[in-house]
Amino acid sequence: MSNYHIKHLEEYYQVYRKSIQEPENFWEEIAEEHFVWRKKWDKVLDWDFNKPEVKWFQGAKLNITENCIDRHLATRGDKTAILFEPNDLNEVAEHITYNQLHKRVNQFANVLKEQGVKKGDRVCIYVPMIPELAISVLACARIGAIHSVVFAGFSATALATRINDSDCKMVITADGSYRGSKTIDLKGIVDEALEQCTCVETVLVAKRIQSNINMKEGRDKWLQPLLDKASAACEAEIMDAEDPLFILYTSGSTGMPKGMVHTTAGYMVYSAYTFKNAFQYKENDVYWCTADIGWITGHSYIVYGPLANGATTVMFEGVPSYPDYGRFWNIVEKHKVNQFYTAPTAIRALAKQGVELVDKYDLSSLKVLGSVGEPINEEAWHWYNDVVGKKKSPIIDSWWQTETGGIMITPIPYVTPTKPTYATLPFIGIQPAIMDENGNELEGNQVEGRLCIKFPWPSIARTIWGNHQRYKDTYFSAFENMYFTGDGSLRDEVGYYRITGRVDDVIIVSGHNLGTAPIEDAINEHQAVAESAIVGFPHDIKGSALYGYITLKDSGEDRNHDNLRKEINQLISDKIGPIAKLNKIQFTEGLPKTRSGKIMRRILRKIASNDTSNLGDTSTLLNPEVVNDIIKESL
Repeated sequence: MSNYHIKHLEEYYQVYRKSIQEPENFWEEIAEEHFVWRKKWDKVLDWDFNKPEVKWFQGAKLNITENCIDRHLATRGDKTAILFEPNDLNEVAEHITYNQLHKRVNQFANVLKEQGVKKGDRVCIYVPMIPELAISVLACARIGAIHSVVFAGFSATALATRINDSDCKMVITADGSYRGSKTIDLKGIVDEALEQCTCVETVLVAKRIQSNINMKEGRDKWLQPLLDKASAACEAEIMDAEDPLFILYTSGSTGMPKGMVHTTAGYMVYSAYTFKNAFQYKENDVYWCTADIGWITGHSYIVYGPLANGATTVMFEGVPSYPDYGRFWNIVEKHKVNQFYTAPTAIRALAKQGVELVDKYDLSSLKVLGSVGEPINEEAWHWYNDVVGKKKSPIIDSWWQTETGGIMITPIPYVTPTKPTYATLPFIGIQPAIMDENGNELEGNQVEGRLCIKFPWPSIARTIWGNHQRYKDTYFSAFENMYFTGDGSLRDEVGYYRITGRVDDVIIVSGHNLGTAPIEDAINEHQAVAESAIVGFPHDIKGSALYGYITLKDSGEDRNHDNLRKEINQLISDKIGPIAKLNKIQFTEGLPKTRSGKIMRRILRKIASNDTSNLGDTSTLLNPEVVNDIIKESL
């Protein structure tokens, strides 16, 4: 009896019940029947959320790349594993078969070894969405090096912070990247970042845009000549189930980004199992997730989950608007895509362009539509359902996080009845709890509170790299014996979950989690700025956009505020990346504060959203008069 592929609602409830009542037996069965192991585990699960410590499949030995590549060669060697669709419409798509992927990953792995990378070393990958990105990830996993992919849109400062935090020995990058009609000088950004890093010994550079770049003698090496010389045979390193597979950074609400550590066996089992069911993937389907591998969505649902299932996974280098806003639909038609997974931001941007650009293309191959990154709003959901899916392709509105490693709450297509804006039911093995402020679990339906998970799942992040105390404080201190997600949620009358947004100072802009503290720190470095507060406000495409309230040291009228706005956004762009720029900047005489000096962001959020009818009692503020001034001057 295998529960690997759920086909109807009754079966979902049956399998779900088993996964909750006998989690060890359930996951053991899945792991045993669907993966290859060098040695079986001694114990399925050991956990204690108070420490917090979680271990799955203890004592097992494996290599994830043998599960993603080698085991498919006998039956699927000539099947396309990665289908690369370039930025330029006129450049030919590349079909990389499982046999070719095997060869290319082994060659890359041998290059890494030749450059002195060993099991346990950290390798930073700052590469655009080209095949080398997926291949370098798998090559690290092949030899047991820990990959840390940094989204190739981050600034040099953000890149340096991440390289230093995990003490990376090597950086893999490209000469540059294409983004629509623009090119980006990635190598220049790496060079700037490495001025602040002493740990990096080698930089491997892939050629993509054929630009003239500086190569530092002894440190920088062109990748292709090394690959050409490398052997296509590379024995996979045998890893322990709990050996780290990768580190991936996510924005914290305060200070430093958090390097989430995912380990090998549990992550493999969960990402593969969720992929198979959440997308109802069948053998000859073509699956496309539009995310970047720089995010967890790309790790789990472009690389590891699909390849562990022997799937064909599309990698797209470009942007949805180039050469025009029909590009996504052009790709769906061209490659007969069956499952399409994207973010609400993209859906809203495409919906603004009208239906003509969608109707031009044949989308009849689509069977499943997915949404990820933030809750999808109702209007976008209906457009996606009606215009793209023609009301026949169910939408999976999936909720999960970098920290969870895989999808946690989602409809299963053709199994769970969908409801706009609801993530619906917990995935197999997931035990959600809605908690009130006082730490009590709210039982039954029609409740709203903070979303926690009360039992470990195989792909939960095990720690924050180099800072286990911060891991404990962030996720396990708010509610006893629970993982706290940082999100609010409600459960409706039938037990469906809807995510109501972050409850901390993290704002989701275009699907990117942006902590407000690092942005405020960047702004406050401007010599004219006394202090700042960032809040989110509703935006019809990004979902939320950033609104900055900024107090200047000298509020004299003689300053050019437009120039100041440009300088502040430039500072943010340099420190964090263009994704964190402010949409609106309002200069204020002061910020509303409590008597203990805490900025009342709740009030600022309401003003930014034009919702000033009920600001609550402001008389207890240290400076209540400032609120009216801000409302008067609001943009």
